Amino acid sequence: MIGAAGCAPSQTRAAEGDRPEAPDGAWQRVRDEFALSPAWIHMTGFLLASHPRPVREAIEALRRQLDENPVDALHEHDDTSPVREAAAAYMGVRAEEIALTDSTTMGLATLYLGLPLKAGDEILTTVHDHYSTQESLRLAAERTGASIRKITLYDRASAATAAGMAEAIAKALTPATRVVAITWVHSSSGVKTPVRAIADAVAAANQGRTPEERILVCVDGVHGFGVDDVTMADLGCDFFAAGCHKWIFGPRGTGVLWGKAELWPRLRPSIPHFGEEGYKAWMRAQPAPPTNANMMSPGGFHSFEHRWALPAAFAFHRRIGKDKVAERIHALNRRCKEGLAGMKHVTLHTPLDDGISAGLVCFEIAGMTPVAVVARLREKKIIASTAPYATSYVRVAPSLVTSEADVEAVLREVRALA
Repeated sequence: MIGAAGCAPSQTRAAEGDRPEAPDGAWQRVRDEFALSPAWIHMTGFLLASHPRPVREAIEALRRQLDENPVDALHEHDDTSPVREAAAAYMGVRAEEIALTDSTTMGLATLYLGLPLKAGDEILTTVHDHYSTQESLRLAAERTGASIRKITLYDRASAATAAGMAEAIAKALTPATRVVAITWVHSSSGVKTPVRAIADAVAAANQGRTPEERILVCVDGVHGFGVDDVTMADLGCDFFAAGCHKWIFGPRGTGVLWGKAELWPRLRPSIPHFGEEGYKAWMRAQPAPPTNANMMSPGGFHSFEHRWALPAAFAFHRRIGKDKVAERIHALNRRCKEGLAGMKHVTLHTPLDDGISAGLVCFEIAGMTPVAVVARLREKKIIASTAPYATSYVRVAPSLVTSEADVEAVLREVRALA
């Protein structure tokens, strides 16, 4: 239940005694778990999360352990199984299928530079993907001799359809295609791609192919991770990379890379891991064993108190309920999109359909640059952002740290810019 999200009532709420709770009172208790300044309306939580109280407390407890006795703390938490198990429970997978990273970018680079590509292989991706995907693919192609082909999934984001996007991928597959690299939710437009339908189209193309020729569906999933109530089986992809410090509200500098168990042996690490598998082989002067997910977790020393505290973020989401989180975020975004769509001076780029959108809303205002719009909203204590792409739009992201009143405030100030 929402009210059981580890959310103690605020002092204000407790002081109100038996006064009937407002309809969104449970969501206010969720909001009260964050130390965000109440002086601002925070519409950019998708960029970098504020830590909710359970995550802050977990980080601080672990930091104290490290400060008091670094060596013992390191040995006590050296086995990262609890972190991977928490992520696995949330994602509906097995812990041994998850590598730990510091961000989506690290996960994507670890994945794409680890694939066994060669000259003559083709990577199929889209013009809509973020720099982190496209640059990781470029680096992988330079090292392996593989080629990259970028296609368009839609001409206008607001007119995108699930069927059209899946068909575009299906038609672009060739005998040389080995990787389909896509993004679940485009941060440039707010479009959510039909990952399941794309995976099904790729599965059909894989019929009759050898394991070496099989096309892998690889997903940058960060802006759907912590929004939609799905598992990896629902998505049907082969690999999935996401940072945990955005919609998941995880410790900053944490991420996951998931892959099907049978596919990990095909990959090669770029950075030595610090797990037992490779380290023991090195100590015994033996060849490294076949790659598994843990071996793809980059080794070295990390912000350990943050990595070890990651289970608290998954627990926070699960106590609220993944279904309730999805329902809330979609409801707030629907309200925002419908309000913007009714304004003549606004061009809404994010589809109205919940099926192909998530928690990002992108739009333009006639006669104003996105930077100017964001500046005007900031004057009204609303934090929005611009999309970091060649074609940029204004972005707002109603989330668990915003309310219906916050959405209405955004709409009111955008309306005033006519």
